[in-house]
Amino acid sequence: MSAKTRFNLNQFLATRTQSVNAALDRFLPSEKTKPATIHKAMRYSLFAGGKRMRPALCLAAAAACGGREADALPLACAVECIHTYSLIHDDLPAMDNDDFRRGKPTNHKVFGEGIAVLAGDALLTEAFAVAGTCKATPRYSHRRMLHELWEAAGSRQLIAGQVADLEGEGKKLSVAELRYIHERKTSALLCCSVRLGGMSANCTAAQLKALTDFGYHVGLAFQVIDDILDVTQTSEQLGKTAGKDVAVQKATYPAIVGLEKSREIAEQLTAKAFAALKVFKGRAVALEALAEFLLKRDR
Repeated sequence: MSAKTRFNLNQFLATRTQSVNAALDRFLPSEKTKPATIHKAMRYSLFAGGKRMRPALCLAAAAACGGREADALPLACAVECIHTYSLIHDDLPAMDNDDFRRGKPTNHKVFGEGIAVLAGDALLTEAFAVAGTCKATPRYSHRRMLHELWEAAGSRQLIAGQVADLEGEGKKLSVAELRYIHERKTSALLCCSVRLGGMSANCTAAQLKALTDFGYHVGLAFQVIDDILDVTQTSEQLGKTAGKDVAVQKATYPAIVGLEKSREIAEQLTAKAFAALKVFKGRAVALEALAEFLLKRDR
């Protein structure tokens, strides 16, 4: 029986989700901290039942490089805070105007638009406070790790993707223009997650390059699959409103190249991600299992 066959992804995700949730609970102000409304709103979205995929990738990358998951935990939590803030803002009427996220009413539907904006702002700020508790390693300074985070979340990556996404609505985009959006809106933070995990483990330059290639391709595949699911699944299956991309004439891979070609692209991207992990010589089973899970997901 191979290591990959023996690897229990469900158990891995369950235990890492538990440790990430416990750490987030420690890092963030309690619901009773004044002003209570903002802390309730922050926690409402942060603990809404997400799969903690980005933190799991961060922790798995640390393990692949022989590091301690405890050293990667602050960085994993910081990435999740940024991801959650981006979802809160993404769901706002001024952006994607979504009523449901993870099967629950979106933040602004519960707390109002003003508080939702502030909850996202607060989570983004807290992310850097949390990341600031990480430890430097011989190869990667404290500043270098924080730079990874602010670059991925900044105006040239995550925000750039959102801007291009908004400006592209109702327009006929090329595949290259759509890839630009996906590279920044989705792939940047996923790639950042695995890079930070590697850095926390004092990874070598070769390992960091492999993690970068892996994160980039998995991130793109993840978003292509998201596009596919929007047109093939129901709202109940997704836990969010299905068909929104079509309704607002948003550019997607299925809309530009068709459904079957989109599936082929997702498979090609994931194959490249798997190839990037060869440098770890079988020590990256968790990363391989996570990539396989992301490719075969149906929600």
